[in-house]
Amino acid sequence: MSQENPLLGQIRAALHTVDDPEIHRPITELGMVDDVTVDDAGVARIRILLTVSGCPMRNTIDTEVRKAVGAVEGVSDVQLEMGVMDDEQRAALKQTLRGGQPEREIPFAQPGNLTQVIAVASGKGGVGKSSITVNLATALANMGKSVGILDADIYGHSVPDMLGLGEAKPTPVDDMIMPVPSMGMKVISVGMLKPDRDQVIAWRGPILDRALHQLLTDVYWGDLDYLVLDLPPGTGDVAMSLGQKIPNSEVIVVTTPQQAASEVAERAGTMAAIMQQRVIGVVENMSYLEVTSPSDGHTFRVDLFGTGGGQKAADALSERLGYEIPVLAQIPLEQELREGGDAGAPIVVNQPDSASAKALQALAEKIVGRKRGLAGKQLGVTPV
Repeated sequence: MSQENPLLGQIRAALHTVDDPEIHRPITELGMVDDVTVDDAGVARIRILLTVSGCPMRNTIDTEVRKAVGAVEGVSDVQLEMGVMDDEQRAALKQTLRGGQPEREIPFAQPGNLTQVIAVASGKGGVGKSSITVNLATALANMGKSVGILDADIYGHSVPDMLGLGEAKPTPVDDMIMPVPSMGMKVISVGMLKPDRDQVIAWRGPILDRALHQLLTDVYWGDLDYLVLDLPPGTGDVAMSLGQKIPNSEVIVVTTPQQAASEVAERAGTMAAIMQQRVIGVVENMSYLEVTSPSDGHTFRVDLFGTGGGQKAADALSERLGYEIPVLAQIPLEQELREGGDAGAPIVVNQPDSASAKALQALAEKIVGRKRGLAGKQLGVTPV
């Protein structure tokens, strides 16, 4: 009986430190390590199985495996072969990811789920809702939280561009979808699922509902601290579907200072309450413009869009819903915030010392620091 090369155990241990860059679990746990051998000269031969042949993270896995195994003392060379899982192996992977649960269900709607689902809503378009979503989620991730972003703005999906993801596509594992990793977050958007970037989506009620359901169930989100959703503006099908599918989700209403915008924003908050969601606060975007005088360097504020819209919306919703709804943040109007969105570089990362970045970071800190009571939370019990 031949004795196993003692290097094999060390090589397997090294492979266990390599995580799949999309699923964020060791490739050994996911059944991706198909074969490992090492000869007396220290040459390690490893066969890795990718989930699909066109895996976009192939080069990353290759690099990380070679780095981990190459660092094992006694290994002189790493010869790596990439294969592809067959149907049976992919089915086993899906069972592993689902924790052995055969049926699809929305994980965030299950009793005991600890993920805080925050939907960012607005009564109308053009108030910077997507910018708030992306920067809030990024700020939460920078605080060490596990964060997912779901771009549920079916017609106006802009989150991928704001994160610099361009033509990035999620990886399918049969009928499961691996979200696209970005800046430490997991991101999915209907825009990523279109065959062509320029394709127009023309879906109505039932199809919209099904699309949202699939984005919540077919995507492997893993364990998240926060799932941040960018909702379409207004009070349409997607907002109603979300309230039905994740009744414990909470809503941030985004508005701008002018009175007309705040009145429309109130409708978004009222819709959330109708769907038994809790409105946790109002964010007033484009609150003011900071201008520095060229003569004396004095900085003063210019209220380009008026004042008080955020507070007006918060007061009206507080009275209407019967509990206090605060103004969580007032985000100043800055050119850098817009440029960061266009360039795919969120301002909380790219220019963290700017006024708007500080306001957005403070918003994230309020979200993390608040106490979550049971008020408005569905407990899943039925009175007898």
